[in-house]
Amino acid sequence: QGVQIFENTEALQHLFSVASSMESLVVGEREIITQVRKAYEFCHQHKLTSDKIRLTIQQTILTAKQIYTETNIALHPVSVVSLACRKFLELSLPHTSRILVVGAGETNSQVVGHLAKRGYRNISVFNRTFSKANSLANSVGGTAFPLDKLQEFAEGFDVLITCTSSSAPIITEHIYQSLLQGDASRKIIIDLAVPADVDPEVISRFNIHLISVNNLETESKKNLAQRHLELTKCSAIVSERVEETLQLFKEREIEIAFSGIPQKVKAIRETAVNEVFANDLRKLDPKTREVVDNLLAYMEKKYNAVAMKTAKETWMDN
Repeated sequence: QGVQIFENTEALQHLFSVASSMESLVVGEREIITQVRKAYEFCHQHKLTSDKIRLTIQQTILTAKQIYTETNIALHPVSVVSLACRKFLELSLPHTSRILVVGAGETNSQVVGHLAKRGYRNISVFNRTFSKANSLANSVGGTAFPLDKLQEFAEGFDVLITCTSSSAPIITEHIYQSLLQGDASRKIIIDLAVPADVDPEVISRFNIHLISVNNLETESKKNLAQRHLELTKCSAIVSERVEETLQLFKEREIEIAFSGIPQKVKAIRETAVNEVFANDLRKLDPKTREVVDNLLAYMEKKYNAVAMKTAKETWMDN
C-alpha cells in the first residue's frame, strides 16, 4: 500500500487526527488514543524518545481529550457490543437475573464484562474449550461448563447470550426447549454471532425479546453517520492545537537555549566575590557582607527571569 510521509505542520495534523479517531473506520473509537499512549510509553522505556516527542504526545492526548469532551464524535455507540449492552440495560432486569452465556470469545467476554460491572453476577458460561469458559467465568464470579453439557443444564435462565463461530445454529429448538425447563416466561436472547447461533424456529415459536446483529446494524450505521457530522468541529480543534503546539516548540527551544544562562551568571557572581572583589569584601563587617550577598542573589535570580521573559516576548513579536 506504500508509505505516507508527513512533515512539520502536516505531521502534527495527521497525528492529532488519527489519535482522535477522526480518520478511523469507526469514527470516535477511543481505543486509538490508548494505543498511542502505550506506544509512547514503550518507546520511552527503551530510550527511543526525545523532549520534542514528549511534548508532541502530550499535546496529542490533550487534543483527543478535548475532542471527546467538546464534540459528540464518541457520544453514540456504534460497536455491536456497546449497542447490545445498551439495549439490554434499557430493559432494567434485576441483578439476580440468571444469565446463560454460550461462547467465551472476545465478543462475549466484552459483553459479560460490561454486565458484570453493572452488577450482574449470576452467570453460567459454556464453551467448547472448557479452559476459556473457566477463565471468563472466573473473571466475573460465574460458573463454567463444557459446551457438550448445554442440553443437560437444568438451572434455568432469564437471559441467553450467545456468540460462537459455528456455521450452524447452536441453539436449536430441541436444546432451547430443554433449557427452559418448562418455564413459559419471556426470555431475553442476545445473539451476536454471524451467522446466527439461534435457530429461526426458536425465535418464531417462543416468547422471546431478541437482540441480534441484524437489528443492531441499522442503528450502528445511523450513529456512525451522526459521528461523521462532528468532524468539522473536530478539525477546528485540531487546527487550534497544532498552532498551540508549534508555539510550545518555540518556547521550549528558547528554554533549552537559555538553560545555561543561570550557571553562567552564577559563575560570574562567584568570580566577582571570590576573585575580583575578594579583598574589598573581606573588609566589610558581617552585617554588610550579608546584605551584599542577598543583593547579588536577588539580582542573579531576577536577571535570569528577565532574560527568559525578554527572549519569549521577542519571539512572539516576530
